[in-house]
Amino acid sequence: MHRLLILSFLFLSHWVQAQSDFYTRLADSAFSLTLDHVIYDPSYFSIPYPNGDVPAGKGVCTDVVIRSYRKVGIDLQKLVHEDMTAHFNLYPKNWGLKSTDKNIDHRRVPNLMVFFSRKGSSLPVSNTADDYHPGDIVCWDLGGGITHIGIVANRKSADGKRWQIIHNIGGGQVMEDVLFNYRLIGHYRYEG
Repeated sequence: MHRLLILSFLFLSHWVQAQSDFYTRLADSAFSLTLDHVIYDPSYFSIPYPNGDVPAGKGVCTDVVIRSYRKVGIDLQKLVHEDMTAHFNLYPKNWGLKSTDKNIDHRRVPNLMVFFSRKGSSLPVSNTADDYHPGDIVCWDLGGGITHIGIVANRKSADGKRWQIIHNIGGGQVMEDVLFNYRLIGHYRYEG
């Protein structure tokens, strides 16, 4: 019995460490994107599949998430497309599409929200900074039907009270203290 408890503890400790390592790597991947010069460009692009990306130097908020996950070996283009193909009825119909589009589906915040809630962990949305951790995905409603997404960084705000966010809201891929600047509507963890 004692041996079983020790083995269970060791397994749980290893699992917690592995999860922590993944989210640290994801946050580091997102931070590395802030070193690239990217112009906000919401244009539709035909891109390769799988592992397609919009042209270097261009992107929007979802591209920060997509590129961060790609750096840790996870292709959200492929995963979202496969899930949407199998469960199209569960995804928003905001764009009037009758079928999937592997060029753009993964680049839409509402689709990523559905995907992360289905395949990852949907966490409580709160106004408590301690509820958010590096590598978490957060989504906001900017008003007027406009949504936004970012990744929680592993660097704190100037006052040390909350983690910063890596996102692209028009000024390129940047890290800023904006967690509570907009109305939060989603909070997720996903490790593929």
